[in-house]
Amino acid sequence: MKGFLEDANYSIGLLDEGASLADVIDNCIYEHTHSGKRAFYVGDLGKLVKKNTQWQNVMAPIKPFYPVRCNSTPGVLEILGTLGVGFACSSKSEMALVQDLGISPENMIYTNPCKQASQIKYAAKAGINVMTCDNDIELKKIARNHPNAKLLLHIATEDITADEEMNMKFGTTLKNCRHLMECAKELGVQIVGVKFHVSSSCKELQTYIHAISDARCVFDMAEEFGFKMNMLDIGGGFTGSELQLEEVNSIIRPLLDVYFPKESGVNVIAEPGCYFVSSAFTLVVNIIAKKAVEYDKLLPSGVEQARNDDEPVFTYYINDGVYGSFASKLSEKLNTIPEVHKKYKEDEPLFASSLWGPSCDELDQIVENCLLPELSVGDWLIFDNMGSGTLGEQSTFNDYQRPLIYYMMSFSDWDEMQDAGIASDTLMKNFFFVPSCIQLSPEDRFSTAA
Repeated sequence: MKGFLEDANYSIGLLDEGASLADVIDNCIYEHTHSGKRAFYVGDLGKLVKKNTQWQNVMAPIKPFYPVRCNSTPGVLEILGTLGVGFACSSKSEMALVQDLGISPENMIYTNPCKQASQIKYAAKAGINVMTCDNDIELKKIARNHPNAKLLLHIATEDITADEEMNMKFGTTLKNCRHLMECAKELGVQIVGVKFHVSSSCKELQTYIHAISDARCVFDMAEEFGFKMNMLDIGGGFTGSELQLEEVNSIIRPLLDVYFPKESGVNVIAEPGCYFVSSAFTLVVNIIAKKAVEYDKLLPSGVEQARNDDEPVFTYYINDGVYGSFASKLSEKLNTIPEVHKKYKEDEPLFASSLWGPSCDELDQIVENCLLPELSVGDWLIFDNMGSGTLGEQSTFNDYQRPLIYYMMSFSDWDEMQDAGIASDTLMKNFFFVPSCIQLSPEDRFSTAA
């Protein structure tokens, strides 16, 4: 692969041992306080290196294919590409992003369950052959537009949790797999494997047992039709916790050894997204407006809480919201709590508060109810674990200004990359060395030549 893009409009701060994430945030806030209080991210790319090492230690030889839609920022894609991770793309733009890194088409799969014909043609032209399919209409569309396609039949998982309906939205049944194989045979389309997905919210790891057993049934079915299957995609759903990773591995490893042993020639892959990036990014936002509200309007319905009638209750508006970095809040709960940047006394009173985005839209609520010290316009709040689902294409609603991104990496993580033999001259062009206390600018680039 070519390595890092020479014209990439970003740089990575290489921190000495005296600097920390908190120092970087302090320096960036200092810079923004004087130049314009814009929301920004700090991305610790060293965490991607650690996550990849953790994956190799626990899940190898299952190869990770990173879902680009999870976080498509250039620093993330290029570090993961350098680490040898594959990519799962859901659109033409994502395929183009990965192509520009010099990634081989063999390390890319096209996973959108509802593909546009023009984007199937783009994949065909780019040599991206492996793609997913779960119905005959999609199969016929692929046959017309990509004669060399290699299909993974996406089968539904039987999750008995509250997310069962969502899991059944995409994926076909075992019974329908036979019909799809008959269609594929008639159309001359190759079927090379099976994909399933278990949601990260699924608490029943036994779901993996059913899914892998079903996949084995599909493989056996394929032999009847003469298809040579060689790939199993166990999907995403990995939270980033090493404990969860080990729990999943303890469930699937015995099954894979029985149903898909090494000598079977089946390559097992997975699609860990938030696993890699969630904890790597911290979002810092500024309070742009503040007002007092009635206490009973702030609490969720049905909740009662005693309070002093004289105690103020605050609503804060911040310069980012659901039409930007908190877009996932529209469909799921926020999995992080705000941290106040400014120092305050331990015995300082805390007040019931809510946080809203800048759009003045009734949907633009970030946090419904939390306890915070009294804050002022201009103060900063910090949200960690914001790397997943927050850094793709974002809305321009209400002149929304996308947050800047400051990349960093510690010397120890850099050394780990060097030890792994993946630190190159092209990679070094994106780094600049950072003393303990300096200002980081995403536009500035300093020479790394010694």
